[in-house]
Amino acid sequence: MADKGGAQGTPRLEDVTASTGIHFEHLSSPEQRYIVESMSGGVALIDYDGDGWLDIYLTNAPNVAMALAGKKARGALYRNNHDGTFTDVTEKAGVATPCWAMGAAVADVTNSGRQDLLVSCFGGVVLYRNNGDGTFTDVTAKSGLAKDVGWATGVTFGDYDGDGFPDLFVPHYVDLDLNDLPKFGSVKTCQYHEIAVQCGPRGLKGSGDSLYHNNGDGTFTEVGASAGVDDKKHYFGMGAVWTDFDNDGKIDLFVANDGETNYLYKNEGGGRFKEIGQDAGVAFSEDGLEQANMGVAVGDFENKGRMSVAVSHFSDEYLALYRNEGGMNFTDVSHAVGVARGTERYVGWGDAFVDLDNSGWLDLVLVNGHVYPQVDDAKLGIHYREPGVLFRNTRDGKFKETAEAALGVGRVSRGMAVGDLFNRGALDLVVENLTGGPTILSSRPDQAHHWMSLQLEGAPKNRLALNARVKVTVGGVTQMQEVRSGGSYLSQSDLRLHFGLGAAKVAEVVEVSWPGGGTQQFRGVAGDKFYKLKQGGELSPVVYTRAK
Repeated sequence: MADKGGAQGTPRLEDVTASTGIHFEHLSSPEQRYIVESMSGGVALIDYDGDGWLDIYLTNAPNVAMALAGKKARGALYRNNHDGTFTDVTEKAGVATPCWAMGAAVADVTNSGRQDLLVSCFGGVVLYRNNGDGTFTDVTAKSGLAKDVGWATGVTFGDYDGDGFPDLFVPHYVDLDLNDLPKFGSVKTCQYHEIAVQCGPRGLKGSGDSLYHNNGDGTFTEVGASAGVDDKKHYFGMGAVWTDFDNDGKIDLFVANDGETNYLYKNEGGGRFKEIGQDAGVAFSEDGLEQANMGVAVGDFENKGRMSVAVSHFSDEYLALYRNEGGMNFTDVSHAVGVARGTERYVGWGDAFVDLDNSGWLDLVLVNGHVYPQVDDAKLGIHYREPGVLFRNTRDGKFKETAEAALGVGRVSRGMAVGDLFNRGALDLVVENLTGGPTILSSRPDQAHHWMSLQLEGAPKNRLALNARVKVTVGGVTQMQEVRSGGSYLSQSDLRLHFGLGAAKVAEVVEVSWPGGGTQQFRGVAGDKFYKLKQGGELSPVVYTRAK
């Protein structure tokens, strides 16, 4: 039974979508007769103009009929006006129609100090270089990324070889031809509880994955095979994330494969990886079954200094939480910690570990939405629109499902990103839905709780400090967070790191570990402030002034 919330600092969420001025609707076919019409919907929180306020990019995709007729779907970039509202700047920025868009991720490809935007597509990827004047230039062809022509999904950047330039991993999904689509409901794999539905992914061909090494000059070279991450089994790649799971100073790669085993690639150095998913315990469910792996969340939910992984799944499965036991060993603790039962009836997508109450402990959020509109007429007790789920961290290694009215509305959700949109010291959720507009949910933490936010800058390279880690110690408890590209489902969250401090007004220790080595430590850091830190420099408070 879900906790009704409101006690002991339980997170509260408020739907503020209407007040933001964002008006956007994802295009989709009412019948969703083909799998490619069901999978889009990514969100990117990107400070494209460098003013310290998060802007929002929403991807869009046509339906099959539109695409075959040569029509495009318009994505949208909304500039933050610093007053709680946003303005559509898509055309001026030049990012309206990149492709049949799936998701997005952010990186500084050339170490310009600006956030570039990469869009994953049914048909490859599109790289937009940030020009620094409010506009982007499509540099896909010039960068060498136009060679990627597969169905790209949850892309992620990370500097796996430590040369200071972010490399790009592209998971690929189904090998699909719009001119030769499987017939709706035609065979058993195109039926759900004996009702006709779209076909796939089972019964369709998969695609291998790609790893693009950043050459340091704005171009990329595909090295997936030599690195050992090209997926020769051609699984249905859905989500991916870079993080250092074994704390050895080298980032590893987790790949969620839909309906098949997950991959965990251990970084062995020298540009090589070893796939250890089964041995590590993240390939299957606790019953040894392959699941429909989709969204990927990473976080240290126990405050033990190890990154665990949560993966969203199809209905009749459950949100899988793989607890990091250390030494590249994981345990599926979903049932044991209380996150399985509340997710088994839903089709899960975007997920995130997020401290919604500024308590210093990460909660777990999941948004849902079915892929088959036909279930509404089938009288199965299943609905196309499904509520999201919030699990409150009970600070003992477990979670408690918490009722949140704003999150509990039925929606056909896909991507979800997390960030402090309004620079108020509290986190917000931005969710893209396939029907209706996006949803923006603002947390309302306990006012007695304090916080701090850090924006890191690597020097002289890796300017966005991807995969840099920060540890914050308060009252003998140490939290750990990481700057990360991509994640959730097809989405990009705030690159700034937000820490709840609970009742403490001051953090005893703030320790920053930079990629490639080197740490900095600061003591007695005041809370309720935003900070910037350039590698080797000092923590500098930042004040963000709200527009009148």
